Amino acid sequence: MVRVGIIGGTGFGSPDILKEITRKKVHTPYGSPSDLVNLGKYEHIDIAIIPRHGSSHNVNPTMVNYRANICALKELGVTHILAISAVGSLREGIAPGDLVFPDQFIDRTTQRKATFFEGHEVCHIPMADPFCEKLRLLLGGVADRLSLKHHKQGTIITIEGPRFSTRAESRMFRQWGADVINMSTVPEVVLAREAGICYATIAMSTDYDCWHESEEPVTWEIIQKTMNKNVENVKKLLFAALREIKESACPCREAVNLSIL
Repeated sequence: MVRVGIIGGTGFGSPDILKEITRKKVHTPYGSPSDLVNLGKYEHIDIAIIPRHGSSHNVNPTMVNYRANICALKELGVTHILAISAVGSLREGIAPGDLVFPDQFIDRTTQRKATFFEGHEVCHIPMADPFCEKLRLLLGGVADRLSLKHHKQGTIITIEGPRFSTRAESRMFRQWGADVINMSTVPEVVLAREAGICYATIAMSTDYDCWHESEEPVTWEIIQKTMNKNVENVKKLLFAALREIKESACPCREAVNLSIL
């Protein structure tokens, strides 16, 4: 049975897309998730939503309990995760308002727990292709049909935050080949793979990062303004994509079984 987890990022933690909503408190071995989990249905599909930064956006990216969030979704039977994230663009061709479905990441975080396996077990989880290919291609196909401006692949770099990048850092990330930048994809995507859950990111470009000197440097106000314009597009994408997610064998679900020492 398919149950889809939605991890709502900046501007998208609301459960208002659901019917028959209940709010559940979940206890995990890793502590409490960011907030209560909103359970409900969209049409016939079981959905679980966690607001990544809390319902009042009071948890900064470094302090998010990523392990508890993913563990809670796993305990609730989630099979697929669609993670929504605001990102800055590092490419002229990815304009504010565009959607990106990343296929690669670069990790620049330094303070986060990135594995469930501590103590007597070590998990060397494969990360060559970190995002679920089936989900990513599904999102791209749906975006095509809805005529949403999008990019079917890209490299997302995750920085520690909560500060934004310096111009020097932003230019360096472009030289490394990163296309968009955020503060939340890692370790979320890694933990999802360890949990055997298919995971894809819907990245919403909100600004040109500060490398783009013809634009004003990114601020929280700019991000919120673009997010508010783009939320309806993301909802359209979600509604259509949810109908097409099917239960099927996937390497994402099996990778952990061959990775534990």
